Parts: sequence; structure tokens; C-alpha cells
Amino acid sequence: MTKRILWGVGSGRALRAHWALVFLGLDYETRAIRTRTPAIETPEYRTVNPRGKIPTLIDGNLTMTESPAIVAYLAGRYSKPERRLIPESIEQRAFYFEWMSFISMELDATSLYVLRRHEGLPEIYGAAPEACVAARAYFERMLNAAALRLEDNRRYLLGEEFSGVDILMTTCLDWAVRYGITLPEAFSAYRARIDDEPTTMLAHHANEPS
Repeated sequence: MTKRILWGVGSGRALRAHWALVFLGLDYETRAIRTRTPAIETPEYRTVNPRGKIPTLIDGNLTMTESPAIVAYLAGRYSKPERRLIPESIEQRAFYFEWMSFISMELDATSLYVLRRHEGLPEIYGAAPEACVAARAYFERMLNAAALRLEDNRRYLLGEEFSGVDILMTTCLDWAVRYGITLPEAFSAYRARIDDEPTTMLAHHANEPS
């Protein structure tokens, strides 16, 4: 059997990788290291991931970082008809990657990570209240625009089947709520539906620090 190891726990980005592994029913070992801890700086982990970030997935001879890429890789390699995280059709895959890009860039990197740095870690990155106000406004504008896609009453981002982009979106929504951002009604209802998914609690449990 392929030896599969996931490095990283305790963060929203690590949760994404755990969730994909759990959803797909894959066996794996967890290395319970957390961001900004001494474990990140050890020679052992820097050999695995020289950037010193989590999560990192080792799947046999493959080593992969960046949570959206890990989710997409696992989805593409291990999805089966009865347990799938990425669509089969080219058209639906195009929408998958559109959502992945939007979530990763417009919601996460451009908006939420500004708040993470300047509200969550001002002692490291410095306070930047004007940047945080702008980031909140941008996040809300982008999410309100995205909510228009849910007006057809679809259950998930791509329709009636849960996929990897639902993992990515949900972690961003959870993050936004922790920063006091009010979600549009469509995304509040969507988030509640994801909370009821059977793998949601299992994924959160897998991501808990030991």
C-alpha cells in the first residue's frame, strides 16, 4: 500500500487536506505539527517543505504543498463514482477550477489573509487598520457577487454533488465568521448544509492538535 502522510493540523488550510482524505476514505498518517511552532523549523520538516508551511502531503513518491492543489490532486487521483470530489465532465471541471481560483485568490489571499496578518498577527506584520477595512469590504463585495450563483437553489457550488471546492469555500466562510464578517443569507444557509455533511465533523476531528 502507498504510504501516505499529511503534515499539519490546527489550521483551516490543513483542514482542507484532512477533509479531502477523509471524504475519499483514504488511509493516511498525520504528523501533528502546527504553523509558527518550533516543529516547523526542524531540519526534518524543512527537508519535506523548505517553505516551512502547512499542510504538506506525501503520497508515495509525490510530495505536494498548497492546500487547493492537494485537494485537487487527491480529487483527481482518488475520486470514484460513489465518492467523488471533482466532476468528470470537462465543462464542470472548468467551473471547479474557476471556483478554486476565485476562492484561493479573491477570498483567501486578497482578503482574509490581510486580516490574518494585520488583525490576527499585528505583532509580526504590523497593524494596518485601513488595509483591514478595505479587505473586509472587498471580501463582502466578492462574496455577495458569488452568492448570485446560488440563486438557483443548488445545494453545493457545482450543483447537487459535494466537491473539493466546497471544502475550500467552507474553510474560508468559517474563517470570515471568526473575523466578524456577516455572510449573505445564501452562504449562511449553504454553510449550514455543509455542517450537516457526515464527513465535516470527522475532518475537523482529524485536524485537531493531539
